[in-house]
Amino acid sequence: MRSPPWSVAIVLKTRGVDPTRAVDPDRPVTNNQLNMTQNEPQLPIEPPLDPVESLRQELEAARAQVAESQEKYLRALAEADNTRRRAELDLAGVHKYAVERFAGEIVTVRDSLDLAAALDLTGENQEALVRMREGIGLTLKQLDDVFRKFGISLLDPKGEKFDPARHQAISMVESAEVPANHVLSVVQKGYQLHDRVLRPAMVVVAKAPGNGAPTA
Repeated sequence: MRSPPWSVAIVLKTRGVDPTRAVDPDRPVTNNQLNMTQNEPQLPIEPPLDPVESLRQELEAARAQVAESQEKYLRALAEADNTRRRAELDLAGVHKYAVERFAGEIVTVRDSLDLAAALDLTGENQEALVRMREGIGLTLKQLDDVFRKFGISLLDPKGEKFDPARHQAISMVESAEVPANHVLSVVQKGYQLHDRVLRPAMVVVAKAPGNGAPTA
């Protein structure tokens, strides 16, 4: 197969046309064909990108992404630190003022005790003694009201079966009136906060003649 003249082949190659197929190999290339190829607009040929410039652009893009990620990280770190500090302050406030309501209720009981202590009990001041007894009864009632508000209950287990989880036996006494392993008397009352024992009741436990230590 005969190739076209080199000048036409160059023009055709710039147009992206195979010069071996663009013309008839058995016919010579005419001036009209050559003018047509020369007059047609040629596509611009983009110069190849400099590899150094390409790497520089990629490096700049990577640096920008790293800077953005670092800024987001620092912002998140600062927010986490602020959250932690707020939580610490809130927790400290809870610990510091956990008994605030209880303290507000108990100070009224203290006021009643102050009034009772200020009474004149010299001589035979029976009226003062009566007033003091009434004041003590009122104070105990106030205390019971405060305890109920905060879930504090009294442990006064006289006559109940001995419970080692809530009672502390200090002695055992034989008794024909109280069943064995039951509380004969209460030396000191105990207290319970909801279902937790604050202080066990100190008790004397009844026993039958010849019995040993109290059992649950």
